[in-house]
Amino acid sequence: MKKVITFLFALIISSCNNSDLNLAKLSTDAVILAFGDSLTYGTGANDEQAYPSILEKLTSREVVNEGIPGEITRDGTKRLPELLDEIQPELLILIHGGNDMIKKIPKQEISANLGKMISEAKQRDISVILIGVPEPKLLISSSSDIYQNLAVQFQIPADFDTLPEILSTPSLKSDLIHPNAEGYSFLAKKIHELLKQSGVL
Repeated sequence: MKKVITFLFALIISSCNNSDLNLAKLSTDAVILAFGDSLTYGTGANDEQAYPSILEKLTSREVVNEGIPGEITRDGTKRLPELLDEIQPELLILIHGGNDMIKKIPKQEISANLGKMISEAKQRDISVILIGVPEPKLLISSSSDIYQNLAVQFQIPADFDTLPEILSTPSLKSDLIHPNAEGYSFLAKKIHELLKQSGVL
């Protein structure tokens, strides 16, 4: 029975092609909010090498870096609403949950918190892009299924492969859980591709 459920879920995921989940095109003066923890902040590189800084150049849009190293999703749910109202972005890029998994916070709680963040944005008519984070393991092959479930639930474009690829490639890492400058550049380029696929750019 478990195999059947897994197979059906895989079919749902494959049918939710990012190109089918078109979002509103960004205006020329749009602001993008990059929200998350150290992966957004850019730990392991300098400020100009963090993915939001690189993405800003790729998109020709202002990208606000609101990553806080060490933050867990529970705190993110408290921080995000005020930022959405203050910055009024047209797009939210959400990369969060890694610290929760390191602290072994239950998946159900992580998912609920991420879902709250996505809902806060959607309630304000702000588009959302979700980037999957892998569970901390010796061998990293994919993002946690938390992110796949959320992408299906909220019907939002998502990337489940890029961070696992970066964190399983030594030349793209500054340590076990953070990219280096080259890794953040790779992440920014992949997000840029996703934005184009989803119609944002």
